[in-house]
Amino acid sequence: MTWKKTIDNLFAMQQFAIRVAQYADKGFTVCLSGELGAGKTTFTQFFGAAIGIDEPINSPTFTIMKLYDDSNLPLVHIDAYRLEGVHEEPSLEDYIFGPYVCVIEWYEHIKGSLPDNYLAIDFMRISETSRELIIKGSGRYETIAKALSH
Repeated sequence: MTWKKTIDNLFAMQQFAIRVAQYADKGFTVCLSGELGAGKTTFTQFFGAAIGIDEPINSPTFTIMKLYDDSNLPLVHIDAYRLEGVHEEPSLEDYIFGPYVCVIEWYEHIKGSLPDNYLAIDFMRISETSRELIIKGSGRYETIAKALSH
């Protein structure tokens, strides 16, 4: 099942990311999709700050993956845009299935390699500042997706 949520500005995006972070624990996986500039990295920056990451977070487009481990909840940030499955970058599975909080941008490129349980957020640009989020949860994340839509 999918749910929709409208985000009207950066403050609302930050508040949404903080709500998502309340569910974060080791093994928590958030999958993001949306066109360039839709808000995936902005969400990840707010989310990372909410789980205690102090370092600046930027998109790992060219490095594929970046580990932020200066928090009790280490964050793995993956940009799968240039991948067609984790077989192209086998070490990613160690991180995706490891004891990390994992945020995967462009997750549809490695969908067959994802854990059974994950939260998916699709960002759709409505205007310069507004986004519509399509929120889906697989497995135990379905309850989380529903809660986040309110």
